[in-house]
Amino acid sequence: MADDLKILNSIKSVDDVKKLSYEELKQLANEVRDLIIDRTSKNGGHLASSLGVVELTIALIKAFDFPKDKIIWDVGHQSYAYKILTDRKDAFSELRSFGGISGFPKRKESPFDSFDTGHSSTSISAGLGMCVARDLKKDDYKVVSVIGDGALTGGMAFEALNNLSNLNSNYIIILNDNEMSISKSNGGLNKALLGVRSSHGYSELKKTLKNELEKTGIGLFFKKILITIINIFKQIIASEGMFFENLNINYVGPIDGHNIRELYDAIISAKNLNEPIIIHVKTKKGKGYKPAEKDPTLFHGVGPFDRKTGQVIKESSERTYTKVFSDKLISLAKKDENIVAITAAMADGTGLTEFSKKFPERFYDVGICEQHAVTFAAGLSLSGVLPIVCIYSSFLQRAFDQIIHDVCLQNQHVVFAIDRAGLVGADGETHQGIFDISYLRLIPNMTILAPKNDLEFENMLEFALYKIKGPVAIRYPRGVAYSELRDKMQAIEYGRAERLCEGKGIAIFALGSMVSTAKHIREKLKSKNISPILVNARFAKPVDLETIDSLCKEGIKELVVMEEGVLNGGIGQEIEDYVHDRNYDVKVTLISLPDAYVEHGNVSKLREALGIDSDSILKKIL
Repeated sequence: MADDLKILNSIKSVDDVKKLSYEELKQLANEVRDLIIDRTSKNGGHLASSLGVVELTIALIKAFDFPKDKIIWDVGHQSYAYKILTDRKDAFSELRSFGGISGFPKRKESPFDSFDTGHSSTSISAGLGMCVARDLKKDDYKVVSVIGDGALTGGMAFEALNNLSNLNSNYIIILNDNEMSISKSNGGLNKALLGVRSSHGYSELKKTLKNELEKTGIGLFFKKILITIINIFKQIIASEGMFFENLNINYVGPIDGHNIRELYDAIISAKNLNEPIIIHVKTKKGKGYKPAEKDPTLFHGVGPFDRKTGQVIKESSERTYTKVFSDKLISLAKKDENIVAITAAMADGTGLTEFSKKFPERFYDVGICEQHAVTFAAGLSLSGVLPIVCIYSSFLQRAFDQIIHDVCLQNQHVVFAIDRAGLVGADGETHQGIFDISYLRLIPNMTILAPKNDLEFENMLEFALYKIKGPVAIRYPRGVAYSELRDKMQAIEYGRAERLCEGKGIAIFALGSMVSTAKHIREKLKSKNISPILVNARFAKPVDLETIDSLCKEGIKELVVMEEGVLNGGIGQEIEDYVHDRNYDVKVTLISLPDAYVEHGNVSKLREALGIDSDSILKKIL
């Protein structure tokens, strides 16, 4: 393949991109796109979004002086072409691999990455901060933020736009409009963007009239009248662009996001303004790869796939926890019309696509708005509806205040289905679901459950809906649902753990995904004539301290507590303190994740590196 990348292989620095002709830049775009498809087919990754901005990336590199100038890629899903063209082409083969480069912008990876991203709707706030700092320090560099139409639905983006109106210096925002977030974009803003039409004529008129007004020196009263006339004219010929203009932000577009010359010209013109400007760019998600163009949702974040056919290579045909959740929720919703489901632009990822087809009137995709999703659910609950909020662990962090203030303070019956809890792997620090146990345990009125297997997950979902009256969260991991230990199923009792296997000397108290690891450890210990007691914690809050009492009084010498979350604030710390306060002569061994951000990589390798795989834990016990 390297032989086919003639122009790309000749690029030794970003300056080389600036020297190419437009015909050569078009060929460069094809080669970059080819490399992205090839590497992503092997390693997986965010393919469709990166393919959609190849020409935009090239135009930005040609127009700006990176890394002196600063670029913030909102979310970071679309940064692959940028990585390739900023000195990381050779490292791109190890994309998202353990020890390789990240799938997201990362400052410690390269000086070309000016802001770490991974969550949505942050780029305008960060860029505005950089602009203000630049002006305060009288530095000389440009700042550009690239934000998608999906990310623009996030409330934080609107807060930044409101604040942006006070800026009196250059700041360029590229609105990458592909009519998609992860799921297809929803809501009023999306509809407005679809109606936007080019307003070059208006922009020229506005510029000319302003110049003439300044020359004539006419009175303030007449000047205001003429400005009003200009704005009325704008309302007529480009009404949707007025959304930004009314915020005192210049607007240009829409521009063909796959025409490098047009993009470059627009960016160069925008650089000359001494005020904020939004350049509205229309792109096609998945551009240049037919399977991704046809199904951009599937190829948004995809695992390894057959490049020729586009067929995703599935690791297993077994049901995932997400599928277990989907099937059980549909089954319950058929019997109970009060059940509604809410997602934040992740219908497919959270397993709600089938639910949305069967119960469209009870399904709500609120866009990339986790805060709104939670308070919306609180309102539903107050009105007698049973809301289930389905959000990845990492993204639920964004709604921490709403969980405290709007749900738990009012003790509302909202069920949080927390997918991707624990280590998720290749997406790295921004996506590992390792903090939810700790931050949710802080909140009064919250109950937290974690299933040991698929059947218990189904039972817990029903228990959360009908046996608990306040806020409740069920956390479950990414990947294939564990199906062992089905024969050891006891009825769920509030706040009570489940003793799975009897023994003596050592007790293993494991939560959720760690129960399967604990079972393997127990089998290995039995081969060494050690027979530990195995307990399924079931609840991260409240922790079953009565069972801890019983275990200690039975004469165990060691209590091993296992959880797939950070140490600080986890169940292990509470249990260790409890045992210590009661002066039990029992050694407490805590197995958890370090209080740190976890890098990207294969989950199995991460577990080994972090010491929570069965062999590492076994060594620690022995």
